[in-house]
Amino acid sequence: MRIDFDPAVMSSAEFYRLLTATVVPRPIAWVSTVAADGTPNLAPHSFFTISSVAPPVVQFTSVGRKDSLRNVEATGQFVVSLAPEPLMSQVNVTATAFPPGVSEFEQAGLGTEPSLRVKPPRVAESPVALECELHSTLGIGNSTVVFGRVVHAVISDEVMVDGHPEIGRLAPLARLGRDEWGTVGAVRKLSRVPYARDEADGA
Repeated sequence: MRIDFDPAVMSSAEFYRLLTATVVPRPIAWVSTVAADGTPNLAPHSFFTISSVAPPVVQFTSVGRKDSLRNVEATGQFVVSLAPEPLMSQVNVTATAFPPGVSEFEQAGLGTEPSLRVKPPRVAESPVALECELHSTLGIGNSTVVFGRVVHAVISDEVMVDGHPEIGRLAPLARLGRDEWGTVGAVRKLSRVPYARDEADGA
């Protein structure tokens, strides 16, 4: 037996809890920006994915008008740092709704590292950073999707194996439902099945 849920008769908060508990796991964009007065801001956004490969574009969604969104709109730049498992407590601290003018870097005890192509700093302790220029935004209801063109990327050599980022060393965090977080856990390899065109055509 299945249970039906109708978003038309549920409150947005109720359906939000259902969505975030079933669209899992969600990677975390640890977004750093700079306010107009120069104050750095850092916040995790779990509505995050790749939008395009050529050009390379990533996206995150701001639910409501948060500091990350306001800063990106004002400056046209942001950085996405990987949120790794050893920094779970710090990532959680940066989700706090501090007032404008307060640096989440300082509140979480995190270091900053200058970016190469944009003004917002990277998270010094994070193994990966994607420096982005604002491509565009898309407003949908109470949310805004932010698209950023990746203009530079850096990866710590400590997480590289044979020239490739190794998932066990990256140890990325993911968000689940409620106050639940996910880690990578077991990793399985499964190659794609090639399409045998000649055989399918009866050759």
